[in-house]
This record gives sequence, structure tokens and C-alpha cells, in this order.
Amino acid sequence: MLRRIADLYRSGPDQPLLADPELVRRRYERMRWRCFIGITIGYGLFYLCRLGFSIVKKPILEAGVLDAAQLGRIGSSLLFVYAVGKLANGALADRSNIKRFMSTGLLISALLNLAVGASYGYWAFLVLWMVNGWFQAMGSSPSGVVLSHWFSDRERGTRYGVWSISHSIGEGLSFLVTSSIVATLGWRWGFWAAGLLCCAGAVGVYLALADRPRCYGLPTVADYKDDHPQVAAVSSTVSEAQLVVLKSPAVWILGLASACMYIARYAINNWAMLYLQEAKGYSQAGAGAALSAYPFTAMLGSATSGLISDRFFGSSRNLPALGYALIEIGALVALYRIPPGHAALDTAALAVFGFSLGSLLCFLGGLMAIDLSPKRATGTVMGLIGLVSYVGAGVQDWVSGALIEADKVVTASGTVYHFDRAFQFWIGASIASALLALCVWRAKRRE
Repeated sequence: MLRRIADLYRSGPDQPLLADPELVRRRYERMRWRCFIGITIGYGLFYLCRLGFSIVKKPILEAGVLDAAQLGRIGSSLLFVYAVGKLANGALADRSNIKRFMSTGLLISALLNLAVGASYGYWAFLVLWMVNGWFQAMGSSPSGVVLSHWFSDRERGTRYGVWSISHSIGEGLSFLVTSSIVATLGWRWGFWAAGLLCCAGAVGVYLALADRPRCYGLPTVADYKDDHPQVAAVSSTVSEAQLVVLKSPAVWILGLASACMYIARYAINNWAMLYLQEAKGYSQAGAGAALSAYPFTAMLGSATSGLISDRFFGSSRNLPALGYALIEIGALVALYRIPPGHAALDTAALAVFGFSLGSLLCFLGGLMAIDLSPKRATGTVMGLIGLVSYVGAGVQDWVSGALIEADKVVTASGTVYHFDRAFQFWIGASIASALLALCVWRAKRRE
């Protein structure tokens, strides 16, 4: 049985190369664009099935279903499993038929969201959300493999940046649409609506994606675009290339920088909704509307970051990454210091934070590490960066939940939550991310 499953998901054999150059061009371009649209929309849908608890925290707290510490542990359970799954599924993605692999992950994640919406009790939520973390990890690394197989070195920065808007598509839909559904129909529909939409999305992902070019009689993208690395390739197998990645200090440092950046990212994703409602007096729908500015500007940051670094910095990512990190820190401080009653300023701070974070997600979240690593191990690079990043995100949810729960004040009129120590934690992590990224300023690609 296991062998049959493995065979079903294994990448197909190389086919004889097509002889007609015009046929190769037409087929290549059609499949490249179909795959690119598929991973961009498809990975965005993964986020709909990941952010359910971020949207429904206040309704769940008010209903007495869970407390803040339990919500933090549930959130971190997904992220810790997701971290391990990123590395494991990244290694599998290097050998897999991506269209089957990625669509399966989205489908099962959607079904788990439907189950969470019908569940009761802390332990049911915890276990289901933990399992969801594993299948959520079948989205990012396959997307990186598609980019590596179908787009050449000169194109990758721009394509990776545009693909990175997928994070923001999912986040924007969650904050804007899911929040409105929850405000109207109740917190369980935060999970049911996401699950139903992503069941349909999984079918679309399967139809859009494709296996490696050689499986269709097409040349490798390096041959098709005549864009070969300037360094001599030494790694002759996928396993050897993966070992190079795992032994690279620069990749691990970038992973740590990304982990610290993810602390700030998931602080906003998972706690800003509650922060705006508790500390600044927003309604459920109002908080969702303010937060929707963040993912939409993140799209702009992601889409332009790779293009800017390719066009104006000779495909070097270091200097623009530093600039975006400083902007992100400033925006986070502003969101914390702006007093209640200034919705326009809150929205502006979230918009600036989103733009800078979207750019950093492109650079620290994978592109800089891909630039430094063998192309045959792209899935492993994405998996390793994801492993370290989401350990950081999981620690954030656990620590943030504990800090917010410990700092709450129970009064005769209700419970008041304070965020001072949580914000200090988030801002400190952003500063650490910028400092760590400086350590790989002179790192070079390894083969």
C-alpha cells in the first residue's frame, strides 16, 4: 500500500525531448504561466485554512470556549508541526509530482477545517489543528520547486516576488471576508467557509500544476532560457545537493533571521485582531477592515521586491532587505504607540508594516537562501527555512498567549487584556532579524 502511494506521488520519468522548437516554445510558455498562476492562487488558499483561530479569538474568548493561553497553545501546535512538516515535505517535494502533492495537502487541510468548525472542547481543537499543520506544510515548498523547475536564474527573483503575494491573498481574504462572515454567522463559519472554498480550490490546483519539464519532453529551464549558473555544478544527485544545503551556515543563519521576522509576522496575523478590539476599541468587522490593509500592501511589497533587487541591485538582496527591515521595525513601534481613536493612523501603520513585511517574506523567507544553494535542492532549502521560521512563529504564539493571559485584568465589568510585554517581545525579535541578516552579507552560492 505504501509503495503504491509513493509511486502515485513520485515525479515521472524523463521523456524524449521534442524536436520542434516552435512546439517546445508554445508548450513551455503555456505550462509555465499555468503553473505560476496555480501556485500563486493555490498557496494563497492554504492561508484561508490556516488563519481560522486568528479571526475568531474574541468570539471564542467571549463565549468562554477557550482562554488566551489555550488559544496560544493551539496556534503554536499548528506552527510547530508545520515547521517539521516544512522540512520533511520540502525534501519530498524535490522528488514528487507537484500537482498531486500540493493539491492533496490543500484538500486535506480544507477537510480538517470543516471538522474543526464542528468540534467542541480544547483537546479536539488542539489535535485537529496540529494535524492541519502537517498538511499546511505541503504548500510552500512545492511552490518553490515549481519556480525552480520552470523559471531560470535571471527570472527567479521577479517571479518569486510576485508569487509571494499569495501569502497576502490568503491573509486579505481571511481578515476581510472571513471576519465579515464570522460577524454575521458566528465563529464556527470562520472554519466552514474556508474549508468549503478550499475543497474547490484543491481541484483547481490539481488542474493547473504540472510535473517537471522533462516529464513532458521539454528541456530543463536552464537549457530553454540559455541561463546556466556561472559556477561549476558538482552535486550530481538530489541527495548530495540536499546535503550541501543542510551543511550551509549561511542558510541556517538566514533561517534564524526569518524565524525572528516570523515572530513579528505571526504576532500581527494571530493577535492583532484581538489587540485592535481590546486595546483600541474596534468592532469585529472594523478590526478586520483595518487589518486588511496589511496583506494588500504586503502584496505590493512582495511583488516589487524581487523585481527591484533584480533590476537595481544586480540580483543582490542584502541592501534592500536591510532597508525593509528598518521600515518594518518603525511601523511596528508606531502601531504600538498610536493611542486609541486614530483609525487612519492605525491603518497606515499596518499598511507600511505589510509592505515591508511582504518584501522581507520574499527575501528572508526563501529567495536569499535559494540564491545561495544548488537548484536541485530547492524544496529542501524552502523546507529548512520554513522549519526554522515556523519554530519561531510557534514560540511566538505560545509566549504571546502566555504574556497576554498573565497581563489580563479582571474587573467587575469584564476582562481587560494588555499587550505591553507582548509588543516588546515582537519588536525585539524584529531587531534581531535585521542583525542576523547582516551576517550573510558576503555569502556566495554553493554547488
